[in-house]
Amino acid sequence: MTKLLETPYGTQDFLPEEAAAKRIIEQKIFGLFASFGYEEVITPTMEYLETLTTSSGREIESHLFKMFDRNNRTLALRHEMTTPIARLTAGRLKNSSLPLKLSYNTNVFRFRKNQPGRQCEFYQAGVELLGISNAFADAEVIGLAAQALKFSGLENFKICLGQVEFAGGLMEQNNLSPALQTEIKSAIEHHDIVALENLPVDDSLKKIPKLQGGREILSAAESIAKNDRSKKALDNLKEIYRLLEIYGVADKITFDLGLIRDFEYYTGMVFEAYAAGVGYSLAGGGRYDNMLKDFGMDCPATGFALGIERILSARKIQGVKENSQAEKIYLGYAAGKEESAIKKAAELRTEGKIVEVSLMPQSKVDSEKICAEKNCKELVYLE
Repeated sequence: MTKLLETPYGTQDFLPEEAAAKRIIEQKIFGLFASFGYEEVITPTMEYLETLTTSSGREIESHLFKMFDRNNRTLALRHEMTTPIARLTAGRLKNSSLPLKLSYNTNVFRFRKNQPGRQCEFYQAGVELLGISNAFADAEVIGLAAQALKFSGLENFKICLGQVEFAGGLMEQNNLSPALQTEIKSAIEHHDIVALENLPVDDSLKKIPKLQGGREILSAAESIAKNDRSKKALDNLKEIYRLLEIYGVADKITFDLGLIRDFEYYTGMVFEAYAAGVGYSLAGGGRYDNMLKDFGMDCPATGFALGIERILSARKIQGVKENSQAEKIYLGYAAGKEESAIKKAAELRTEGKIVEVSLMPQSKVDSEKICAEKNCKELVYLE
């Protein structure tokens, strides 16, 4: 019997109050996405394995939940939404006018060690902006991510902004072998400063993880960038920052040129959002101009995903009031008043009220007791 009452590894239940808080946050975020012109898409929970493992050589297969269909083809539960949306865009939306602005809010699955902020089933809301490659598009998605966190009730957060082409340009500048570049990328991506220090590379590359801070960091980075690729990356960040000042969210931005996320996947700016007191990112995204090529469509793209459970945890840590308890009316009635109770409840509901009707006649005293137990705001009693 004990096993029957357990949830599978890495999953969780949401109790009524928790589910209500989750839904409120999702509705606020999705309303914000819609106000920017993003339209919702829904894709299957499962995809063919080759679909999810195609894009840009990403090593993800060991983290997927896999199964077989009746034709013995391998399927897998989606591990994120960018790849399914790329498949959808290249397949069913390839003749749509660009840019495309798409949004989603769904659960995704990834097998990994279960720890705070990292589950096997988790919920994400996000956007993908496809068909345009400029700083204005990048600034829109970063600005939208910042506003989504604010809409969630969080004020104490920072967005770390980087550019993968800066590090790429420095490696190109130093004429490094592919094998050594792989070691450098791994050290930077995993924030392994010790490993980076021990590699036989120029000091300019060893400085990358230390290039963190305000706008002045870009000036410091310019002093070691002697190639056009790195310089263009810095110019891109400057223009994004200028636009984010107009959005009114520049105070939330900190630069981190050691932030490269998945180097093989991202092609330009990348960012992650963190909140005070929370040891994991709340959101992440960036520019990925090469992904759709794997699906036969040459189309630039940028976007981000928010972790819903992570946002809910951050709200608790920062003491944000949930306000998820609906103001509900409890309607009790004496024997013989069933018809009146149904009609009265319908009348109140047309006024926008939430009404729970007793399922059997009861005394006023019993109605008052149940009203209190259910934390209802008001009792309506018919006698």
